[in-house]
Amino acid sequence: MKNMTQLLCKSIGILLALPLTFAYPSVTLSADVSYPSRPIRFIIPGPTGGGADNVVRIIGPMLAERLGQPVVAENRGGAGGNIGIEIAAKAPPDGYTIVLGYTTLTTSPSLYKKLNYDPIKDFTPISLVAQIQNLVLVRPTLPVKNLKELIEYAKANPGKVNFTSGGVATSTHLAGELLKSLAKINIVHVPYKSSAPALIGLMSGEADMIVIGVPSATPPIQAGKVRAIAVLSDNRLPSLPNVPTAKEAGIDNLEVSGWYGLLAPAGTPRDIVNRLNAEWIRIVKMPDTKEQMQNAGLEPFSSTPERFSEFLKAEIVRWAKVIKDANIMSID
Repeated sequence: MKNMTQLLCKSIGILLALPLTFAYPSVTLSADVSYPSRPIRFIIPGPTGGGADNVVRIIGPMLAERLGQPVVAENRGGAGGNIGIEIAAKAPPDGYTIVLGYTTLTTSPSLYKKLNYDPIKDFTPISLVAQIQNLVLVRPTLPVKNLKELIEYAKANPGKVNFTSGGVATSTHLAGELLKSLAKINIVHVPYKSSAPALIGLMSGEADMIVIGVPSATPPIQAGKVRAIAVLSDNRLPSLPNVPTAKEAGIDNLEVSGWYGLLAPAGTPRDIVNRLNAEWIRIVKMPDTKEQMQNAGLEPFSSTPERFSEFLKAEIVRWAKVIKDANIMSID
């Protein structure tokens, strides 16, 4: 993703919240001993076992070790992640509540008529922490071998090519709509209840195309059940060196990666934000961080708080246009 320029990764420790609470050994710090002086609440805007949950379970324990205090994971799913995000927005800005943000933060302002938080005004960004690259997959029987051929085929068969997703207004849906807009093609959206059945629909031939993350895409690619025709990033992936980027196919501005970042409630003292940012940067440089995150299909990442803030603002504008152009109805 263009706005994500530095690699960052390393874990942020965690005492998993009830019923998954652990004791974590205390670590003596030579730096500021006034913060933290008690456990830190780490809100996960999603269910146990979801993507955000998996990220926190990796980075939480490492942050706890660095800070010398338990980091307690708290799953607050619902409303596409907005319930957990709202809870975090209204928490005291004292450095003892952080939240893992992701795409919902930048799409919800255009999707919900009544959103009980402002992703810019109600949060202080700390750092981007990870991203997941997306691929364009097609069913093996579709007579195209690359993105350029897919676009040509769709133009020759308007309205006859469909793309599936994990549901209306999900990241997989919006990425498909962005491709549709940039390539000026008429393809039909077929939503499923989640990404897993959508991928199964593609493999079974019920759908022609999907945009989905590398971790989910890799097994069916290796099994020959789907064909990867483009990666939506600036560069080709080391794990899939023969899959070209969208830009190589002549489509600019189709860089779409899943991302995760750390945020605190607005008004959190700058010295605390700087401390958390610095610890994350130290964590991402540790040898085992990259390994753990890559094993989970994540690319470790870091940024300054300012860079993360700029990224959020740009993504809100970007997806607002996609949502408007696709005539996606607002949610009450």
